[in-house]
Amino acid sequence: MSLIHTAWNYLWDFGVQMFKLGIDLFWFLLDFADNIFLLAADLVRLALTMLTGWLGLDSIWVELGMVLVYLAGILGVIMLAALVLLLVERRVAGFVQYRLGPNRVGFQGILQPIADMLKLLTKENITPAGVDKPLHTLAPVLVLVPTIMAFAVVPFGRGMAALDLNIGLFYLIAVTSLTTIPFLMGGWGSNNKYSLLGGMRAVAQMISYEVPMVFSLLGVVMIAGSLQMSQIVEAQQKVWFVFLQPLAFFVYIIAATAECNRLPFDIPEGESELTAGVYTEYTGMKWSLFMMTEYGNLVLVSAVATTMFLGGWHGPLLPGWFWFGLKTSLLLGFFILMRWTFPRVRVDQLMKIGWKYLVPVSLLNVFITGIGVYLYKSMGW
Repeated sequence: MSLIHTAWNYLWDFGVQMFKLGIDLFWFLLDFADNIFLLAADLVRLALTMLTGWLGLDSIWVELGMVLVYLAGILGVIMLAALVLLLVERRVAGFVQYRLGPNRVGFQGILQPIADMLKLLTKENITPAGVDKPLHTLAPVLVLVPTIMAFAVVPFGRGMAALDLNIGLFYLIAVTSLTTIPFLMGGWGSNNKYSLLGGMRAVAQMISYEVPMVFSLLGVVMIAGSLQMSQIVEAQQKVWFVFLQPLAFFVYIIAATAECNRLPFDIPEGESELTAGVYTEYTGMKWSLFMMTEYGNLVLVSAVATTMFLGGWHGPLLPGWFWFGLKTSLLLGFFILMRWTFPRVRVDQLMKIGWKYLVPVSLLNVFITGIGVYLYKSMGW
């Protein structure tokens, strides 16, 4: 009996040790998965440091190399998102409208975005006579620049921001406001009345809806007490700001839809009255850059909403970047469904919604938030 008892104790101790080892391994793998992108960035920095040391170059070249790596990563995210969203949106459109979406190229049409990309790459790049060539050519190139710059301050996970500025939100708002310039350049440089009207509509729409969007984000800043986007996410560790700022979230979603020129606010394109609006005189890769920017902006506003209202990378158990991607993907799905649900509004209705409804509501939210923050601090909570 003593031998059996000893064997049992040995097996029990061994099982307990294996269980503890399994738990430790599990948490190690979770921590590794959570920091895998940071570790990859550290390895790239180490490789660049060794390379510059071997070549006898200054350390500034390491930082320049990391900037190029971050730029490549952001471009990769935008291009991959454009390809995936192109397929998802067309399939969702087919589902909503009771018709078949793309289902011929590859399994269930999964290679359709690749076919579209190859078509755009090989399509003739036509420059109509009479256009202002510098403006017409530069517009589709410059339109993507503000989007790339804005992604630099978005924290995709803990420590996963290319630039974690202490005025990150201010920087993001300032950079994204520059998007109106390339749209106006494209409309004016095309020497086409439809394009010019589309460009003017884009400027009026973006400027008008930037106001309520900024005010909707101001309430979050008042609660978090910081413009640093990583600090705003940290402030949501206990409760997401969407529960404290539901009105601001509602205003932000509507304003973001208009900022991205998406239905029901695709007034700058308006094919029923403007042919294709600001895109009328563009073909091939020039047109595809405008479309890539549209999808890039869609991912950007969804990522900012996740950061400001939905707790960013916070979530149970799984890596932070997974939760960030999941929340952003759900918002993207909502924007896609909204596009194929609501009809386009008129220009006067667009301005009425922005100035007569969203601006007062966003200002009211700032006023209520100010009172709430004052009472919270005065009670010593």
